Amino acid sequence: MTRIVEPTAGPRSKRAAILSAAVDCFGEAGFEATKWSTVAARVGIGQTALYHYFESKTHCLLTIMRLELERSHDAFVEATRDVTEPVEALRAAVRAAYDVSPREVLQMRILQNHLDLLSGVRGSEREEAERVAARRQVQVVERDWIDLLVKGMAEGSFPVRDAQLLGASVLGLIVSVWRWYRPSGATPLSEVSEWIGGACVRMVAC
Repeated sequence: MTRIVEPTAGPRSKRAAILSAAVDCFGEAGFEATKWSTVAARVGIGQTALYHYFESKTHCLLTIMRLELERSHDAFVEATRDVTEPVEALRAAVRAAYDVSPREVLQMRILQNHLDLLSGVRGSEREEAERVAARRQVQVVERDWIDLLVKGMAEGSFPVRDAQLLGASVLGLIVSVWRWYRPSGATPLSEVSEWIGGACVRMVAC
């Protein structure tokens, strides 16, 4: 799948800093409550300068979502590339889903809270390009998990079932964590990973 070509980030580019500040602001206060001027202030630039990189707050949000989906896909591919046994591949994929930094936790929460944004056509060309790219990447991530299950069924490791429904159920369980998990909470992410990994294996292999 063709990805959006990222703008060249020269030494004076503020694009990465804007994305980082936006993740912090959207994660802390929520997208709707965050003022575009607040993001500019965190970066140390005027609000007008933001429009050199993103035409709107929504354009920035869609970019964050698309980049997080690409990161998730890349992590899945890396974790499962050399794992041939289906149950172990499933466990490796789940571990990779939770092998994330606090910043990536925020990005996943932002993504899950705004997936509905990908369903409607955007009014501007740049926003629409990001929306379409993010929506396609959702399909890539879903296909990753479905293909893993189909392979396991074909090899006899998993009972034969509706792979699409099962894949949606497994992925839904995994991403539901980002709606409640907080790095400052009492439960470490490693414990969440083990619990969800076991639940996914039981769901798929039993």
